[in-house]
Amino acid sequence: MSLIVLGINHKTAPVEIREKVAFAPEQMAVAYQSLLENTRCSESVILSTCNRTELYCFGDDALNAEELRHWIGQFHDVPAQALDGQSYQHHDADAVRHLIRVAAGLDSMVLGEPQIFGQLKQAFGQAKHSGNISGFFDRLFQHSFATAKRIRTETDIGANAVSVAFAAVQLAKHIFADLHKNKVLLIGAGETIELVAKHLKEQHVSKILVANRTVSRAEELAQSLDAEAITLAQVPERLHEADIVISSTASQLPILGKGVVESALKRRRYKPMLLLDLAVPRDIEPQVDELGDAYLYSVDNLQKIVQQNVANREEAARQAEVILEAQVQQFIEWQRAQSSLDLLLDYRKSAEQAKQRLLERALNQLQEGAQPSQIITELASKLTNNLIHAPTQAIKQAAAADDQQALAVLRKSLGLDEQ
Repeated sequence: MSLIVLGINHKTAPVEIREKVAFAPEQMAVAYQSLLENTRCSESVILSTCNRTELYCFGDDALNAEELRHWIGQFHDVPAQALDGQSYQHHDADAVRHLIRVAAGLDSMVLGEPQIFGQLKQAFGQAKHSGNISGFFDRLFQHSFATAKRIRTETDIGANAVSVAFAAVQLAKHIFADLHKNKVLLIGAGETIELVAKHLKEQHVSKILVANRTVSRAEELAQSLDAEAITLAQVPERLHEADIVISSTASQLPILGKGVVESALKRRRYKPMLLLDLAVPRDIEPQVDELGDAYLYSVDNLQKIVQQNVANREEAARQAEVILEAQVQQFIEWQRAQSSLDLLLDYRKSAEQAKQRLLERALNQLQEGAQPSQIITELASKLTNNLIHAPTQAIKQAAAADDQQALAVLRKSLGLDEQ
């Protein structure tokens, strides 16, 4: 049996190609049925995200990556030449290794990101629901999930922020410890502030104010956060309410000056305020940092944190690879044990069938009145000949080829060394 992964991801193909071979959720049921009917896959999982499309397939030894590449092109009506040089493939142990790396976030665009783990589990569940999973893939994917969890537990692969937005929230959490008691003012409503807002929501902050030049956009973002929207003109009046200020706009001039922040601190009775300026050009005057109770961090400060955290994740990734390799070998050993068990079961079944066939013949002869001693002698002779036939042929073939290694294995397996 053969295990193959065929994939197209952010490393091998541009988004123009990736979007052509992505699977929409409503396509999955038809895709799984087509995969079973048109390829040699007996078990399969389709993983489709914005950064990758991968087919995990298990089937007989004739299964190959080319037929999977042909299938995916045909299913999405993409010419075969469009996929040339855009895909990758892994077989057997390398396929197991790749699956675990994907599950642990070691193959992601952002090293160690956790979303892929959930996406892979969802893909596995969908495949199982479609009837495309049985014993081998059930064992393989559960083993991969357990290994990915172990990597996250035993290394710092996901512990450090590697985006400015996440770093901003992690820094705030480090300073205030318990963010659900704090009030936050977000200035801007673009992509960066949206990401910040997402991370803040996960921390259950006490209150969020969203200020933006376009009020309707502020209201749209505030509604998704259960927050309050205000105008930029209202910021000086409401600034004192915020323990944390995070700003990221496209303004060419500073939005917050030293005087405005100083007035807010007075109204706060000099209770400390954290200000995170993620904008370029800067939204907050650098002189704000001169105020004793204002702690100002620019995007450059956060980038340094991100760079250090990326280095930490790379070190964690090296530790993760050690765990991964051990778990790949553990699975391969299980697979080999299963193969030997199947061989043993087939051998025993063959011997049992030969026994039953010859036993029935002997019992029939007894009923017909033949001599028992003659029947027993014939049964023993025929059973012996039946059992030694295949090994005899194998010995003759190995001897004719002068295959001393095969002859040694046959001698040992037949118990002749012990004799």
